[in-house]
Amino acid sequence: MKAKILNLLTEDARMSLAEIAKRVGATPEEVKAAILSLEDEGVIRGYKVILNESDLGISKVRALIEVKVTPRRDGGFDQVAQRIARYPEVTDLYLISGGFDLLLMVEGDSLQDIASFVSAKLSTIDGVISTSTGFMLKKYKESGRIMQNDEEYERLKVCP
Repeated sequence: MKAKILNLLTEDARMSLAEIAKRVGATPEEVKAAILSLEDEGVIRGYKVILNESDLGISKVRALIEVKVTPRRDGGFDQVAQRIARYPEVTDLYLISGGFDLLLMVEGDSLQDIASFVSAKLSTIDGVISTSTGFMLKKYKESGRIMQNDEEYERLKVCP
């Protein structure tokens, strides 16, 4: 039941307990208890609102930064990643495969904020070998939601 509840909450975190209960074949009280259990266990870490920032006039600057790291003897990439994760500018951080080791999503009020973060904070961390920064220019889709209002969303057809 918990897996079904997680799938429904991932799709729509505002779904009512009654609706979830109906879909999973349980009572609202059982669903509430399962959700509280998932939160207590740390499986559910939070809930997110997806904003269309251009409609609100919000102009944050975001960058994707690839980081090449020398792994630590006892902690691998974890020690460096945990240090990077503490910076408030870092909104997301992943260990990735390929030419780089870590992928960061960084947010600031200006290009200079991002540049300062990379030069004064990120590049000075022991173990960081190199970085590559790409600035986000336009958001088309986030968390499975298309961000543009000017066209109707239609699933792509699957051909046999």
